[in-house]
Amino acid sequence: MRVYVPLTLPGLAEAHKTGELGSSGPLAAYAVTPGLREWYVSEDVEELEYAALGRAALASLRLLAADPAAPRRRVVVAVDVPDGAATADPDRALDPAALGEVRVGGPVRLAKAAAVHADADDAEADVTAAAEALPAADAGDDDAQFVVDGAEDHELLWFAPQEIAGLVGSGG
Repeated sequence: MRVYVPLTLPGLAEAHKTGELGSSGPLAAYAVTPGLREWYVSEDVEELEYAALGRAALASLRLLAADPAAPRRRVVVAVDVPDGAATADPDRALDPAALGEVRVGGPVRLAKAAAVHADADDAEADVTAAAEALPAADAGDDDAQFVVDGAEDHELLWFAPQEIAGLVGSGG
């Protein structure tokens, strides 16, 4: 099963150093869950995985909002875990904020990463604004939501796992 792990550049640097994702407890991630399938109303696996990646990118933005010192670039690691290793909370299945959310019970070797997705440098201004607007957007402010959505206008770039060292060296 492919899961998408939201991080920041410092979080990716730490995972690169330790060789693991989630070494401090259950790992929050996003995946194609039944709730995500129902919400997205598609059977196209690529579209569904892209939707899960988008949910993880939003979670990465939340991590950035909580860590003002982190470089303003969203980071998502796509990693393959055994079927059954990732579980969705059935009590939150229909909660719009939890669509696609899963927990991976233990650490995952970074060597299992299929790819890393991260913002380009030119996204930093929009990502910074989005991270600052996130609390107001969550409170229902439409103008703030427009700013948050502006970060989504930037496609995350694809990086091979071998490129992680260079990626974290450039800002982590």
